[in-house]
Amino acid sequence: MLTMSENFRALFYAPFYAAFAIGAYAAEGVDVTLRSSPDPAATAADLLAGRVDAMWGGPLRVILTHAADHTADTVCFCDVVVRDPFFIVGREPRPDFRLADLAGVRFASVAEVPTPWLCLQDDLRRAGLDPAALNRISGQGMAENAAAVRASRLDAVQLFQPYVEELVADGAGHIWYAAATRGPTAYTSLVARRSIIAARRDEFAAMARGMHRTLRWFAATPAADVAHALADFLPEVPLALLAAAIGRYRELGLYATGPANSREGFDRLQAAMLSGGALQRPENLSDIAAEIEAL
Repeated sequence: MLTMSENFRALFYAPFYAAFAIGAYAAEGVDVTLRSSPDPAATAADLLAGRVDAMWGGPLRVILTHAADHTADTVCFCDVVVRDPFFIVGREPRPDFRLADLAGVRFASVAEVPTPWLCLQDDLRRAGLDPAALNRISGQGMAENAAAVRASRLDAVQLFQPYVEELVADGAGHIWYAAATRGPTAYTSLVARRSIIAARRDEFAAMARGMHRTLRWFAATPAADVAHALADFLPEVPLALLAAAIGRYRELGLYATGPANSREGFDRLQAAMLSGGALQRPENLSDIAAEIEAL
């Protein structure tokens, strides 16, 4: 039996919940138990301490772990979320929006986790805009920022689902930019310690096959049916809203189609970490990403 910890509860992690909802791991011959987590730091600590065998989470944290300790054996071994799940949502429609337009509005970025802003600031630099030039609020949570758009206290905010779909459905917000359109960016994968993988090779290979089975099901199943399957994991999200959010994410190509890690996605994430100052020098990504064929 393998114990897997979630990173935190979020809609864009839908395939990870789907794997349990459809019994994908059992179908591949491995018993996987899901453990909830209060926050990403606690999840990572449990993995390193051996309290869980695997987790899902951002490659950013794995890269930072290796940057701090080159003897670290934490690896990403199965891509799932391969594009950025965040959006810029504005109070007014802007069908011709360009990233440089953010310089002229009151804008709030995500405060809960670092990856969304690190990736967006890199997008801005590539578009020729100094991120420091923004009139940016950086300390508020997404719920507060969504409310500020409704109240006209902000012009635009950086959000993930279901906040995006809620604002769009109410006519209170309009999608200006979907970060997924930048292309592959390593965002969420399965994560484990290389030593544990080596000791339990067959179980981890079965886990990766189970996720691949899930991704095939997820891509082929109507969004409304996916929403029904995940309702117990995200009970606070109305089914119609959940289906709409899943549908939009799928249209953007957010999820992997196979179990391999995308080198292009890892390179883009690392470039954002370097340009944003989270990383001082490039890391050897072959130490961080374990290909499924090696399992």
